[in-house]
Amino acid sequence: MMRTFIRKWPAAYRLRVAQLRVQRGFRNQFVRFALVRREEAFPYPVKKHQSLLRRKLGASDPVLQDNKVVNLGIAVSKVNGVIIEPGETFSFWRLIGKPTGKAGYLDGLLLSHGEVKSGVGGGLCQLANLFYWMTLHTPLTVVERHHHSFDPFPDDRRVLPFGSGASVFYNYIDLRFHNPTPHRFHFRVWLTDQHLKGEVTCDSDLPAAYHLEERNHRFHRKPEGNFRENEIWRKVIDKRIGALIREELLIRNYAEVKYALPDEQVEQSEQEAAVKELQPMDAACGEE
Repeated sequence: MMRTFIRKWPAAYRLRVAQLRVQRGFRNQFVRFALVRREEAFPYPVKKHQSLLRRKLGASDPVLQDNKVVNLGIAVSKVNGVIIEPGETFSFWRLIGKPTGKAGYLDGLLLSHGEVKSGVGGGLCQLANLFYWMTLHTPLTVVERHHHSFDPFPDDRRVLPFGSGASVFYNYIDLRFHNPTPHRFHFRVWLTDQHLKGEVTCDSDLPAAYHLEERNHRFHRKPEGNFRENEIWRKVIDKRIGALIREELLIRNYAEVKYALPDEQVEQSEQEAAVKELQPMDAACGEE
């Protein structure tokens, strides 16, 4: 429906986007944002993660991935070293600003309204994904996160579970998390030749550790299309004794798949899901 609206009334769509951006700008005046950055990390490590900069994404132009690396480099320079003080809120767009050609951003891949496109600033979702995944391993509270509405490409060296990312679109589709704790958190992000890397540190040794896992993953082939579902669960573990404090269902995904599904892939996912449902809970803690 949204795609039809955009095609028939593009001017109305642009007006709506402008309206939403103005509304978000007004509401931002009442939020205490995390804006201070510094190079030095805090002494207590919380979480590290990395993701490949270049992956095979269907038949997409490899140049767009090279452009994405340029875009990520610009965005990383805006957010690296941010400190989230008690009571502050991290906002992806508040720190990065609007990605424009004038600011040096190039055309990269965008996922928009059920389609894969190219546009200025494309690829920044990878940075939002990294921040979101690391945040889920902390006591910080996610207050705004948007998921991708479809799965565009088959898994190729995918590290994180399907549906564990964050979609962003300037400035009203944002990634935000709040610090309700008395602790200070430092986020460091950087690029290497092959990876986007990140780490979170804290000014205190936290009493709990967090472990995320995927459950009930399945592919479905239906008359109206192919679909994929899963659940992302989090275990909160007492670091002193290794005991499970609680487990939480964080994300339940169900999205259309835009690529063909081999029969064996559908059958295997159904078999694996059935096996996982029969397995007992494991309270062990570790780094993904």
